[in-house]
Order: sequence, then C-alpha cells, then structure tokens
Amino acid sequence: MLFHVFSSQEERRNFGGSDFIEMQYCRLDRETEMERVVLTDAIEHWKNDSLYIHGDDVNEFVSHYRMIFTDGIYSNLKCGTVDIYGINYYSREQTYLILERVKGIKPPDYQILLNWLEKAEENTGFYILGS
Repeated sequence: MLFHVFSSQEERRNFGGSDFIEMQYCRLDRETEMERVVLTDAIEHWKNDSLYIHGDDVNEFVSHYRMIFTDGIYSNLKCGTVDIYGINYYSREQTYLILERVKGIKPPDYQILLNWLEKAEENTGFYILGS
C-alpha cells in the first residue's frame, strides 16, 4: 500500500518511525500571505489526519505521481514537481486540478488519495512535506 493513515502517532511510529513523507491539510486562513504559508515554522508535523508515504515507497510514489503533483509552491516561493525533501504547497484551486488528474490517470492506490484530497478542498489547500 502506497498511502497510509494512522489513528495515532504511536501507531505511525510502530509502523515505520519517522521515515515518511507527510501529506497534510493546510488550515491557515485563506488570506494568509504565501510567504507565511510555506514558512517552516508555520507547519506542525505528524498530524493524525495526514496521509503518509513510507520512505521505502517514495520511488514508487514519485514514479506514479510526479506528473500529478505539479506546480507545488516551495519554501523559496518557486514552483515545480514534488520535492521529496522539502515543503510543497498546493492551493484549493490546485487541489481540484489534482483531483481531476488522479481520477483520469488512476495510478496505484489512487482511491485512498482521492478520499483524502476531497477533504482538502474544505481547507486552504494541502502540503506534501518531504522527509
């Protein structure tokens, strides 16, 4: 399984420690300036409602999803393909486009991701937080 959801951080630690990429909802106010949205200090890791990709599965994730997660905003405010070592922010508008790409391509384990992304639309967007 490519994507993991844990009911507690203890469960996550028992499964794979801290070797994960975390997909996390952004709950900042929609009017927050982008410099603040991608600021490392604005992000608190290891949320229970996050989606996790284990370090052993990162290459598979990149192989199947790099063309889906495009134009993420990095902490330096530049954009590009998913950075598995840094901050990637995707707005609500980008979330909708990503949902449509996932539905069209149907990569491995896409249904788990779709369910999670549908909830991201309720927030300011989401992050992919590299390891």
